[in-house]
Amino acid sequence: MQIKKTYRDLTPELLYHEVRDFTLKQGVVIDSTKMETYSLATDSSSFVSRGTLTFKSQDKNGKVGTECLRAHVVGSPRGEIKLIIDLDEKLFPQEKVTALQADLDFVFGSYEAQPE
Repeated sequence: MQIKKTYRDLTPELLYHEVRDFTLKQGVVIDSTKMETYSLATDSSSFVSRGTLTFKSQDKNGKVGTECLRAHVVGSPRGEIKLIIDLDEKLFPQEKVTALQADLDFVFGSYEAQPE
């Protein structure tokens, strides 16, 4: 399953950190995190950020399993920020997906770009 969202008037770093925290709240563990910033070729004072988060499932005994969710955040505060979340519904069930989406919508719903 894949969740795609576009936001405006936000910083990519804030979205990145909130996605991390909201996903951890669902009982998974962080596998890897990476946040990079690039200057634009046309304006060296403007930046684009790129972040990737991966999470692994965890069983009731605390044993870490395989990757269940990967999130990508790309954008700049002056433009749009794109969020893509790829998840394995067998390892990250629908009730967790619903809770994650509800948290994202509650905090960032007013920043979400409406389709034209």
